Amino acid sequence: MIDDLDLGFDEQDRGEKGRHRRGYVRKRNGGSGGGRGKTVLALLLAFVLLGGIGGGAFYGFDRVQSYFVTPDYDGTGTEEVQVEIKAGALLADMAVTLYDSGVVKSTKAFIEAADENSRSKNIQPGTYKLRKQMSAANAITAMLDPKNKIVNGVTIPEGRTAKNIYKVLSEKTKIPVKDFEAAAKDPLELGVPDWWFKREDGKTVKPSIEGFLYPDTYEIPPKATAETVLKQMVENFLTVTSELQFADKVQKDLGGVSPYEALIVASLAQAEAGTKKDLGKVARVAYNRVYKGNFDCGCLEMDVTVNYYLELTGQKTKTSAQMTQSDLDNPKNPYNRKLQGLVPTPINNPGKDALAGAMAPPKGNWLFFVAVDREGNSAFADTYEQHQRNEAKAREAGII
Repeated sequence: MIDDLDLGFDEQDRGEKGRHRRGYVRKRNGGSGGGRGKTVLALLLAFVLLGGIGGGAFYGFDRVQSYFVTPDYDGTGTEEVQVEIKAGALLADMAVTLYDSGVVKSTKAFIEAADENSRSKNIQPGTYKLRKQMSAANAITAMLDPKNKIVNGVTIPEGRTAKNIYKVLSEKTKIPVKDFEAAAKDPLELGVPDWWFKREDGKTVKPSIEGFLYPDTYEIPPKATAETVLKQMVENFLTVTSELQFADKVQKDLGGVSPYEALIVASLAQAEAGTKKDLGKVARVAYNRVYKGNFDCGCLEMDVTVNYYLELTGQKTKTSAQMTQSDLDNPKNPYNRKLQGLVPTPINNPGKDALAGAMAPPKGNWLFFVAVDREGNSAFADTYEQHQRNEAKAREAGII
């Protein structure tokens, strides 16, 4: 009776494909030798059954065989091919990428080979030099060999402006700066959702890529374009802010502040804070100045916004001591430090700590801060009188 025969697969095998698509890898019992034995036995039984049914059934033998034998190539492959493994890819995703590139004969072969090689979990995102028609085991081995990984990394530090980032990327990729500028003109095309460009303070938003180019180390794939590189950075920003639950927490805990406004504040904190621990406090100062109504002008009054405008317009940035009155209060500057409320856009691209600080700043009534030592620590004050005492300490330390 066919119903009584064990042909070598069970419910675990039937559900295998679905689980691998979610990144799970089925563990074998008893090593690979036992598995091959069951496969051979199952094939023989199927062969006998088909023979008993009739000679015509042999035409379906290859079809039956495919249920038991995993399609795989032999050897180290043919011509070279470059394959990009994207950040966050699971083994199942890698399998699909390698199959689509003609490297492995089946996704199942790659997943089984990964299952048998405990080091497969060490495969990193990046671009690899592989060969078409490789055995899955050889593909795994090749991806674990650093010699086969094309390293073209570029690090974008926290707090860089988009204009500065284009220069860094251009130097590394040889893609002209003007290409990055052109690609950045439409942030929505680069993947920034339109809901990000909403404000609760009534100010009109002109979408800008500033703030959405997440600082990190990136592997630049061969033949990358300005658009693909910037999209990679935007995708990273969306991943990080999603993990932080940035938008949800801002809207829940900072009533009347939109995620975009909080992103602006994160950029201000990134520019002004001298230490990681002060990021949240500087963010709180910004919120207190423009939202609380207890700061005379209701403005930011931060010199970093002036410097952003200078860089944006191709001028040299200055220290606070170097800034003239016309620099500080230029009426043509939309980032004027005396402008009521927040500035039009972020002034740089903040990192994770600055985002977290703006999303959940510590409670406090601070309106002023000043750096008081060479390690970058700041002293915070509720009143101008307190702030003047802190400034005196900073002068004694030779900071200002």
